[in-house]
Amino acid sequence: MDTAGDPSRSDRSLAGRSLDWPTWRQLRRVLLLQDYNTRVVVLGTTLLGCAAAMVGSFTLLRKRALMGDALSHATLPGIALAFILATLYGGDGKALPVLLVGATISGLLGVATILVLRSLTRLKEDTAIGAVLSVYFGAGVALLSIVQQMREGNAAGLESFIYGKTASMGRADIRLIATAAAACIAGCVLLFKELKLLCFDDAFAGSRGFPVRRLDITLMALVVIVTIVGLQAVGLILMIALLIIPAAAARFWTERLGRMFLISGALGAASGWLGASVSAVFSKLPSGAMIVLVCTAMFAFSMAFGSARGVAVRAFKRRRLNRSIDRQHLLRGLYELLEESSTADDANAQRHEGVRLEALLRKRSWSRPRLLRQIRRCQDDLLVQARGNRVRLTRRGVIEARRLTRQHRLWELFLIHYADVAPSHVDRDADAIEHVLEPEIIEELEAILSRSGPALPASPHRLDQPDPVPPAEGS
Repeated sequence: MDTAGDPSRSDRSLAGRSLDWPTWRQLRRVLLLQDYNTRVVVLGTTLLGCAAAMVGSFTLLRKRALMGDALSHATLPGIALAFILATLYGGDGKALPVLLVGATISGLLGVATILVLRSLTRLKEDTAIGAVLSVYFGAGVALLSIVQQMREGNAAGLESFIYGKTASMGRADIRLIATAAAACIAGCVLLFKELKLLCFDDAFAGSRGFPVRRLDITLMALVVIVTIVGLQAVGLILMIALLIIPAAAARFWTERLGRMFLISGALGAASGWLGASVSAVFSKLPSGAMIVLVCTAMFAFSMAFGSARGVAVRAFKRRRLNRSIDRQHLLRGLYELLEESSTADDANAQRHEGVRLEALLRKRSWSRPRLLRQIRRCQDDLLVQARGNRVRLTRRGVIEARRLTRQHRLWELFLIHYADVAPSHVDRDADAIEHVLEPEIIEELEAILSRSGPALPASPHRLDQPDPVPPAEGS
């Protein structure tokens, strides 16, 4: 280790015990990775976070997110049994390869148990995962209690596989993590197209000749690899966080799997780097827990401000949609009131004195402040002009209101004749459809409903009007 000329180096490494607030010099040493232990741990957790997040992107979309949790918990009895057997036969029970082999075998048995329960019984996958997770973890805790009572070997340190031992990782550990991470990332990249099809439509993948079962086994093998090597960094309890949280956070930023894959890897790598760095600066804070907390902070930020599905973005879009709907309702209400007084054509609408606010309030069932607020917004677009207690449409407003009214009535006629909606409820159902469909779909359906020609259909709520769009023959 590089300790020359710096007697307080232990206070700045991941193994330090100081609770003092770090100085700028100490922060710089950590950020520039000048200490050997810090360098090893930060690079190792960064690679692990990147690989786990990329693999987790596919397991999340495959709806196998909790499979990693069951796998990590199922490794505990294998670790304990490996120690017991190695010690009884005179070997080194704490040898890392021995413990990892035991963890791998036990984890695979746990996954196999889940698959057997799901295929041979009527239990759902989440029920099987919960049962296997608790049973295997309970067996592991029982075996650890036996290990603690053995005289042949010293079991101190085995519990680090539960909570992680990031600060004590060495060069051999980071080599193992780097090799496993490179293998997982390479596997995900090479099989990206196949895994993408597996996640979104495995039935279609099978019909196209893709080996669905082998692809599923390959994906679970990647989960096994990244989970086993991650036991040392964050422990079997917190390992599931690196598989799920970065992938779930990336889902808020994009709708495309390719971008989600890259964003998830970047978030996982950043979580590993920042979490280990914070633990290096504040040496009393455990590295594994800090990595998970950084993941959680990134998830919270993504959930709030993600450009694709963030809460703030969705709230803004919903607010904009509600304003657009209110504007359309206002214009349509004005036009229908003018129509009822036989002044719906452009020339008469321009000469008309306007519609009284009281009549418009009864038409839309709005509060007066809401109506006045919407009128002010429409005035900005020169669609509505208000004078005193009356409101009238401009020429541009008449054209727009006529278009909106025609669109609404076409939807009403379609729902009455082809969806068996009662005329007394059709107005509400038409509102629920016309404001949320994409413009392309609306244009296509309007083309189907255009048999009435460019003329404005009569309102289906007026019983004295003939049916302008009769049902098609054979419908």
